[in-house]
Amino acid sequence: MSWVEIESEQELRDLLGEVMPRAANKERTRLHPRDRDWLAASPFVLIATADDEGACDVSPKGDPAGFTHVIDDTTIAIPDRPGNRRADGFLNILKNPQVGLIYLIPGRNETLRINGRARLVREAPFLDEMIVKGHRPHLALVVEIEQIFFHCAKAFMRSSLWKPDAWRPDELPSHARLIKEIQVIEETVEQLEAYYGDAYAEKLYKA
Repeated sequence: MSWVEIESEQELRDLLGEVMPRAANKERTRLHPRDRDWLAASPFVLIATADDEGACDVSPKGDPAGFTHVIDDTTIAIPDRPGNRRADGFLNILKNPQVGLIYLIPGRNETLRINGRARLVREAPFLDEMIVKGHRPHLALVVEIEQIFFHCAKAFMRSSLWKPDAWRPDELPSHARLIKEIQVIEETVEQLEAYYGDAYAEKLYKA
């Protein structure tokens, strides 16, 4: 059977139907007190970016719950922590400031979605409020909110994401073994296992 592509908005609407009124009307442009509550309870966000040619990236950021700093009703800041220094998303933002954020709370099937314009800030008073385990971030991602809404639970319900009896973490090799199989790398599996073992957690806030 050959593929049949959708090539217009009308074709898509004919297939999916029109947007439900509740979904169409849920967008906001400012933080509601409940949005602030969600940010205060969330320890994890996915940040989507694209460069000026449309090449995309999605990067996870995580810290203790409430790590996102609320500057005001239309502006938030996300601290950066030590990582692999690829900075794919940050490099995209320098070319195209539009970002999309999805905030998760473990055990909750809904997500908070924020779309807006971002900039990289290397110095600001609020960085002092982002210190975790002695680490003051070298920079923060500041997002000016253009669109915010809660997203429905269906994807999480279908995937059973938070149900431990559905988890299968051992179906794939360890991260160290995956790295050894996929990348051209000098370290042995044993060395990689040691690197990604208990000592790895000790480096979370060390550059």
